[in-house]
Amino acid sequence: MQTIAQRLAQELQVRTQQVDATIALLDDGATVPFVARYRKEVTGGLDDTQLRQLHSRLNYLRELDARRETILQSIDQQGKLDTTLLTKIRAADSKTELEDLYLPYKPKRRTKGQIAKEAGLEPLADALLNQRQLDPELAASGYLNVDAGIDTNKAALDGARAILMERFAEQAEVIAAVREHMNQQAQMEVRVSPGQEQAGAKFRDYFEHDEAFKRIPSHRALAMLRGRNEGVLTLNLNADPQAEPGQKHSQCESIIAERLNLKLGNQPADAWLKSVVQWTWKVKLSLQMETELLGQMRERAEADAIKVFADNLGDLLMAAPAGPRTTLGLDPGLRTGVKVVVVDHTGKLLATDTIYPHAPRNQWDASIQTLAKLAKAHGVELVAIGNGTASRETDKLAADLKQRHPELKLEKVMVSEAGASVYSASETAAKEFPELDVSLRGAVSIARRLQDPLAELVKIDPQSIGVGQYQHDVSQTQLARSLDAVVEDCVNAVGVDVNTASAALLTRVAGLSQTLAHNLVSYRDQHGTFAERKQLLKVPRLGPKAFEQSAGFLRINQGRNPLDSSGVHPEAYPLVERISRQCGKPLDALLGNSQVLNSLSATQFADDQFGIPTVTDVLAELDKPGRDPRGQFETAQFADGVETLKDLQPAMVLQGVVTNVTHFGAFVDIGVHQDGLVHISALSHQFVDDPRKVVKTGDVVRVKVMEVDIERKRIGLSMRLDDEPGQASKAKGRPQDKRSASGASRSGNAKPRPSSSPAGAMGNAFADAFAKAKR
Repeated sequence: MQTIAQRLAQELQVRTQQVDATIALLDDGATVPFVARYRKEVTGGLDDTQLRQLHSRLNYLRELDARRETILQSIDQQGKLDTTLLTKIRAADSKTELEDLYLPYKPKRRTKGQIAKEAGLEPLADALLNQRQLDPELAASGYLNVDAGIDTNKAALDGARAILMERFAEQAEVIAAVREHMNQQAQMEVRVSPGQEQAGAKFRDYFEHDEAFKRIPSHRALAMLRGRNEGVLTLNLNADPQAEPGQKHSQCESIIAERLNLKLGNQPADAWLKSVVQWTWKVKLSLQMETELLGQMRERAEADAIKVFADNLGDLLMAAPAGPRTTLGLDPGLRTGVKVVVVDHTGKLLATDTIYPHAPRNQWDASIQTLAKLAKAHGVELVAIGNGTASRETDKLAADLKQRHPELKLEKVMVSEAGASVYSASETAAKEFPELDVSLRGAVSIARRLQDPLAELVKIDPQSIGVGQYQHDVSQTQLARSLDAVVEDCVNAVGVDVNTASAALLTRVAGLSQTLAHNLVSYRDQHGTFAERKQLLKVPRLGPKAFEQSAGFLRINQGRNPLDSSGVHPEAYPLVERISRQCGKPLDALLGNSQVLNSLSATQFADDQFGIPTVTDVLAELDKPGRDPRGQFETAQFADGVETLKDLQPAMVLQGVVTNVTHFGAFVDIGVHQDGLVHISALSHQFVDDPRKVVKTGDVVRVKVMEVDIERKRIGLSMRLDDEPGQASKAKGRPQDKRSASGASRSGNAKPRPSSSPAGAMGNAFADAFAKAKR
């Protein structure tokens, strides 16, 4: 049997030595970001994605081995562990296969088969199975047991059947073969529950829906399961979708007989054995398989949904920051007014106010005067406007402010306020601003997330940021684990200014726990800013191990050592000194000196302590010390006069921001309080199998309006600007791509969905994708 390391190496297509070394690091408490960045020699250059996969699979395989030993011990204690069974259990490479093998030996409640055995009917079952020439009625007459309630031939045969049914249904080979058949051939049949047509109207696309089980994408699977959980839909797995009407024989029965090597013909006992096989399928395996496969479908769908959520979150967190510029934050509102804050370049709150430019007060001019006064007093450069209620009206206010006061040189930006209200009422916000009104805290969050999305969004539960779907339908433990890993990777990829970072941000740094993060902030508050990295060791409970893991990701700008503001780990400072001496240049003259650094080779400085990967990374970091891996800041300019759905017209070309990317397309904010959908078929003139290859969350894109459904609040968009509304989609993908996106594919004599809009096939795809997305 392969060791865990050997199996992981095979799965990741790397060397076993790399896996062994990585496991040793992880078991010693090293974090994935630290290992990925600073232990490349040890791991052979495994990246963070490979390390995350290795870590996850390592946990699974260790659980598998622990379960394997428990099962072997149980079977051995029963005295039933022979060499053949031991070999099969040792070779099992999944929890499903392991449990299949354990099933016949698993302690269970008293069953009909066990009762029949106790009544002495097992010899009858064996006789009819092995001696087909026997007449079942005559054979049964010899096994009557009045004391055990077996007083008729029928009762004896029923007991023998129960024994064989349990035996057949517990054969691992039988279960595996039936499972494989259903995975490949079964069809999901979804119907509306009687009387739920109106209450469950949002699921109407599934009221009469048939689809090959193996082709169901994650978003449709989760929608179907939610419909079932709400009592609107019924789900059924048809194992024989190709069967003729009225056909009683299932293909699964043939599979069971074949795996048991039952060649049933016309001998006296064959008809009875056929009924046993039929009952094995209908009574024992069909419901078991449906439950198991639907569970696996949910697991796959959840994994896909979590991955989409994680990918979108990563893109959002890595969005380009506007930078350390004094910012005016506006949290729009109508009756309750627009909440106003000013934060300085470090995010420190300088001023607050509330203005009432909109109905019912309509204090437009007074509001502009207030904003201009604040902007002048504090040297405001940016205006961050939340994109919620009254956002476009407030955007007009900011535009008027710019027009009336060009000397302020303001730049206005619409900012997603998703999660701002959650932050406002959080414990984190209460600690930051104990005296500040909850509504004003939201404006602070809006302003700060423009300055640095990563630093601010880490304070908010990722599920409240608005870049995931079906997050309430998936395993909350797995979702939280995945999103935490994304946040950790993003924070450590960028690095953290230790002298300005909040405790919430520091908690995400590799090696720092929540306690250490708070201790660090408390030490900073008491003793002032850190002048060099080694001072971190003075923080209570921050010992050598935590320092090793975290120091490379903590930045000290304008400190005593220029390297402290870079991604060079303190353990590599001697290497930099050696490079400096060999070049004959002091450190200050070496940093950023591309001409000199590009002339150096990593092999010149590699030794037993610092291998080529580390030297290469150090040289790159010296060339661009502290470089932010995030892109250039860019913002969309929403079209004037286009503020609501009613303002949209087909063929309009608008600028917008991608807010969410799914398997079936991308949602784009075009400034009308309702995101539009660019279906996967309209992302590019080329075939697209993964929307994230074309766009990601936060991208600024140009789109054409293809259709607008005001009643259902749906907007169909295209990124192919030569598409014309009213024409069928010109996507160069396979014809079935749009059918699978709409969920309209049916077996048998299915009726095509009629077009409900002039956009034809594209319109249908848009409508169906919207239906799935909003569930």
